[in-house]
Amino acid sequence: MKIQMLSGEHIRPSSSTPTQLRNFKLSFIDERIPPYYIPLILYYNFNEHKNIKQSEISHRLKISLSGALVQFYPLAGRIKGQSLVECNDEGILYIEANAHGSLSDIIGSPDSLVLDNLVPFKSNGYVSSAGEPLAVQTTLFQCGGISIGICISHRIADGCTLSSFIKYWSGTVNRDHRDAFSPVFNSSTLFPPRNTPDFRPNFQSLSVSIQPRVKNLVTKRFVFTSSAIDAMQLKAKENSSIANPTRVEVLSAFLWSHCLAAKVIKKSEQYSVAYHPVNLRGRIPQLTEHSFGNLFQMAGAENDGETNWVRLVEKLRVAFRKIDKEYIMKLLGEKGFELAKENFMEISKFLGLGNVEVIRFSSYCGFQLNEADFGWGKPVWVSSASFGNRDSFFLFDSVGLDEGIEAWVVMAEHEMERLEKDVEFRSFTSYSAC
Repeated sequence: MKIQMLSGEHIRPSSSTPTQLRNFKLSFIDERIPPYYIPLILYYNFNEHKNIKQSEISHRLKISLSGALVQFYPLAGRIKGQSLVECNDEGILYIEANAHGSLSDIIGSPDSLVLDNLVPFKSNGYVSSAGEPLAVQTTLFQCGGISIGICISHRIADGCTLSSFIKYWSGTVNRDHRDAFSPVFNSSTLFPPRNTPDFRPNFQSLSVSIQPRVKNLVTKRFVFTSSAIDAMQLKAKENSSIANPTRVEVLSAFLWSHCLAAKVIKKSEQYSVAYHPVNLRGRIPQLTEHSFGNLFQMAGAENDGETNWVRLVEKLRVAFRKIDKEYIMKLLGEKGFELAKENFMEISKFLGLGNVEVIRFSSYCGFQLNEADFGWGKPVWVSSASFGNRDSFFLFDSVGLDEGIEAWVVMAEHEMERLEKDVEFRSFTSYSAC
């Protein structure tokens, strides 16, 4: 599908950021995050009952975006160095594009290479020299539908922050349904920046040196219905020590196990680790669901040859429980920076060994992205774009009546082919599309 760029401009906050807020400090957790963008795409059908033209939609989005940036003012600034955002109101990149095709063509058979053209920064995934924390692309389809592609810099925020921004922004447009809230900017108070010289976030060179790029890397979507996930939970409950396995736990363990099986590694050599981000919001009283920044730690589960995914559920639960009250008290203490540093360096350590399979998960489940109504209805689909690191899994709540989960899987092409032929894997997933 051909995507034609029509225009590009910078959207600035509708009112100036006060002088006392001009220097926004990143936290020491932010300082450890490599400089890449998190891509997210929301898709909306043409709603004839709303009687809103595509041209008017774009105008509304730009006006409301300008208003939303007043509250989320660091996103309209520029990242300076390792621990500062200069909130100078330079604004965010806003692109408008035309798609020579229908929205149903995208949703019915998604192609990650096409999806890359629906976000403002493409699949290379690295922060531009301008240090822009946020960019938006609105794509207008011939059927009247639209997509809103968003890229937010992981150096400044995580997926939960992105979800909070989308909720506020859509509420600004759709005033009748707005849930009033303000973002909370206290992460650097809880986790003061260190601006240490030992870390320079050059993620591109780091990735190549410790995990060589796979030439034939593919991204595919697999849909797991609510009934399939219920069956997983029941099986895990009946065959493990976990009384109440969560949807994310069972699906992550299932994907982990079958990813390893697709690699055809000898059991004696099959050492792997799986990492999941654990949200600190709700675990620290000073943090709310709208606290801004990177507010998570990684839970790592190690596996020495286990192939039964039910057993892997237990390993994941143990890993999640390590981010407990004692851990958080240490994180908030004098040695919190060192603890966070060790937490993030674990992945690099295992990648550097070369003989360990490193599996990475990111879950958007529960973020209510499916509720983002800008005034012309809720999204008919939410997706990611392509991602450059192999053995990565992104989980999204399914859109529609079925409360299932979509898993976006990034693997080497020959391993993906084996995964799709896996009999047990096929029995739990309804379909896949590349």
